[in-house]
Amino acid sequence: MSVRIYRIVGRMRVGMQWQRFSLELLATKPSEAVEIAYSELGSRHKLKRSMIKIEEVKEINKDEIKHTEILQLLSMESLVRW
Repeated sequence: MSVRIYRIVGRMRVGMQWQRFSLELLATKPSEAVEIAYSELGSRHKLKRSMIKIEEVKEINKDEIKHTEILQLLSMESLVRW
């Protein structure tokens, strides 16, 4: 399976307001990208899944990437784990 780039767009409840978010993630399929989004937002903002509403999951190509971290990850030849 090849790794693809997905943009996840939605809203999350922060305090009493709904705030829009957009994430760019590397995943092998759309459902995996959604799970990673729930995990990252829940971890970063202490949110439960019911406080996150995903509105769009879209596969994008390298030209559409807005976050430089993703471009840097894609340019690496291999990932070294300790």
